[in-house]
Amino acid sequence: MAQNQSSGQPKNLHEAVVQYQTRRHFLQQSPLGLAGLAAATWGLGQGHTLGHEARSQGTQRAPLRGTAKNVIYLHMAGSPSQLELFDYKPELARLHLQPCPGSLLENQKFAFIQGHPQILGPQAEFVQCPSTGRYFSNLIPELMKVSPELTFVRSMYTDQFNHAPAELYLHTGNPRPGYASFGSWAMYGLGSLNENLPGYIVFVSGGNNPAAGKAVWGNGFLPGVFQGVQCRSSGDPILFLSNPPGMDRESRRASLESLNRLNQMQAATFGDPETVTRMEQYELAFRMQVSAPEAFDLSSETAATLEAYGAQPGQNLFANNCLMARRLVERGVRFVQLFDWGWDVHGTGPHDDLNHQLVKKCGEMDRPVAALIRDLKERGLLDETLVIWGGEFGRTSMNEARGGSTYFGRDHHPHCFTMFFAGGGMRPGFDLGATDDLGYFVVEDKMSVRDLQATLLHVLGLDPYRLSFPFQGLNHRLIGPTDEGRVREELLQS
Repeated sequence: MAQNQSSGQPKNLHEAVVQYQTRRHFLQQSPLGLAGLAAATWGLGQGHTLGHEARSQGTQRAPLRGTAKNVIYLHMAGSPSQLELFDYKPELARLHLQPCPGSLLENQKFAFIQGHPQILGPQAEFVQCPSTGRYFSNLIPELMKVSPELTFVRSMYTDQFNHAPAELYLHTGNPRPGYASFGSWAMYGLGSLNENLPGYIVFVSGGNNPAAGKAVWGNGFLPGVFQGVQCRSSGDPILFLSNPPGMDRESRRASLESLNRLNQMQAATFGDPETVTRMEQYELAFRMQVSAPEAFDLSSETAATLEAYGAQPGQNLFANNCLMARRLVERGVRFVQLFDWGWDVHGTGPHDDLNHQLVKKCGEMDRPVAALIRDLKERGLLDETLVIWGGEFGRTSMNEARGGSTYFGRDHHPHCFTMFFAGGGMRPGFDLGATDDLGYFVVEDKMSVRDLQATLLHVLGLDPYRLSFPFQGLNHRLIGPTDEGRVREELLQS
């Protein structure tokens, strides 16, 4: 061990750390040293493009050509009822409040339904779209107007029927916390397009985080630089982004350089990739002090644009977040995720009744989502921006009627739900899959969560079977350890 020749004392902090490092400490830190070396090789935070070919194992393949550069993922936390929005079932209306057929109850598990429930007819009217022939609920008239741009999957299913596990499975590929989110995988595979803003930005509306919490935009086992950054739609986009009183930009730069020297010493000594992440995040925050105020300033939009979205600058609204998403992808942000809470409609009271809460949520969602799709198209951004809309599962065909409630609501339903997409190379005006006459089981072209994940990575130009990260002795992937996920080519433009 290096020591001062005269006193036997270490000459500097680095030597002190080495001198007093135990064998156990060394062995614990060695894997992190390798990870730090990998992090440096990848060029974290430098806008470096990390294509799937850099992760490939085994036989080399030609790089994929992604049709989407950016993603805007609109997650309706709590799961909207497909039977009130998109999946038109006249037979369900005919059987309204009649006893549920026993075939729908045999060997089924429900989150809350007890006893023998009644069939619940649609609590909304449906209108046929003149341009596409699709049926849309009267609760979402603006979305019907952009129907030609939409790609529907009516045959989604999952194996999770509670909110947190279903959200985690959908977004991270595993129903348990600790795994990397889709946005983090996209950042890991592709890198950022704007060095002055986070590459993965998250907004939350509706008054609550999703049931699974912040794990649904977490980096899991990936280096922390790939995690989603939650921003606000009012005030500073990130808390404490502005300098405190008494500190100007020059003094901030000087203090940051001093901090970076300490972090560089720490990184060189221990090789912890999270130290590299911390350094990058400090630098990004410094750059954001200049770029973020302009990017997040909705007041610079025209009155016509604000009106189209229903946006109100300074408010925490889903409409504001939709407009913010367009502004951010316009500025090169790779992945923007909007979580909108409040779609869990069980019918236990007016706060979660189909005829109250669902109407309210549709009123908040319909106009800004349609405006976002129109706006992206008008600006020439829709072809390269993939818009995703959906929840974590569907809702049952029967009334939940928990505790004898007189309100109407539907329980969690994993067997079928609807998602739609726009832009990013998806096939506009196309519908995949169908459910039975009661909207209970998929009867045509089932699409699993694994299929969805594989298809979305493919659209981004990433190989879902080769995009992996070594952790705890395994090469982890978004689509899981087996190749059950299938890229659904029929959804893509030829």
